Amino acid sequence: MFIAPPLSIQEREVRNAIEELNQELRIHLRQGNRWEGALRRTTFARNVQGSNTIEGINASVDDINAIAAGEKPAAIDHETEKALAGYQQAMTFVLQLAKSDFELSPMVLRSLHFMATSYDMIKWPGRYRPGPVYVQQERTGDIVHEGAISETVPALVEQLCASLAPEEDDLIRAAMMHLNFVLIHPFKDGNGRVARILQSLMLGAYGEFAPVFMTIEEFLGRRTQAYYDVLAKVGQANWNTANFDPELARPWVRFMLTAHLNQALERKQRIASSGEAAAKMDELVAEAQFPERTAQALYTAMYDGTVTRARYMTALADAGEPISEQTASRDLGALTRSGFLIAHGDRRGRKYSAGTSVKDAARSSGLGYAWRDIDPFE
Repeated sequence: MFIAPPLSIQEREVRNAIEELNQELRIHLRQGNRWEGALRRTTFARNVQGSNTIEGINASVDDINAIAAGEKPAAIDHETEKALAGYQQAMTFVLQLAKSDFELSPMVLRSLHFMATSYDMIKWPGRYRPGPVYVQQERTGDIVHEGAISETVPALVEQLCASLAPEEDDLIRAAMMHLNFVLIHPFKDGNGRVARILQSLMLGAYGEFAPVFMTIEEFLGRRTQAYYDVLAKVGQANWNTANFDPELARPWVRFMLTAHLNQALERKQRIASSGEAAAKMDELVAEAQFPERTAQALYTAMYDGTVTRARYMTALADAGEPISEQTASRDLGALTRSGFLIAHGDRRGRKYSAGTSVKDAARSSGLGYAWRDIDPFE
């Protein structure tokens, strides 16, 4: 099983830069901004989207938010909907586990696998695979990795759960758990998704704030080939014949540091843009002399998200401002008449999107900017 090599001076500098960015994020999260709930929901959906894109399960951020709200998006098929709902359930479980003391165990991992794959019983949700498993590159069909011999899987998973070193860096420890899990490949399917969920769990359990803001799934989703390439290089095509010299894991450590640095920089930029855009939403509401609470609908819309009465009520309830259905309908009607929102569909299934003034304010604040990844080791 791989352990991390000691960090080089350059790697330590990158790690320190990540920690400085995380300190800035901690300060922001303690401020309790009214728009933080919308940012959190959007970030969570982006994480789900990134991880599932790697597996060829594709959906928009808005569709993922719809599934989280209990709605059925028309743009995706039933199996995709169930796969995304299962992944969201597993990640929600992780968010709860990370808030309390817990002990990582094979049963926790099997539970995560069950939640992520129970939409298809052929995948043996929650059960170790009965035979060999081969990882194929989807584009070429080439076998790029063979997992551990099935008879050794239970003992290896036990060893993995017992391998936590309390003195080890939280970020590096989570990265190595991800690596070893995905190379063991204990399940018939869904190993990559569970490995990324496991990494999020480790980051949240030993870090200082919610894993929704610490994960790197967005980066991995847009750097899928690089992710597969480094796993293939470090994994040496076969767990059973691999050389587990820690130095051979260095490319993985560097890839993870690169991922965390870019994700932290991207979120710093998004938070700054969100704060500026939210201030403009507050101004729109104040100038129209609408109740302050109505800005919550615009916070969702400024991320190019769909607003529904149910989602608006949930956002306000989460913010400690519950309202009735009648009040919600009245608020959304006023926002529509003002042009801040555009209504779509009939009364029963009505949805709302951002109007021109909201779109312009969001765009001028930098929301929607496509982050350009950097390589700190070049």
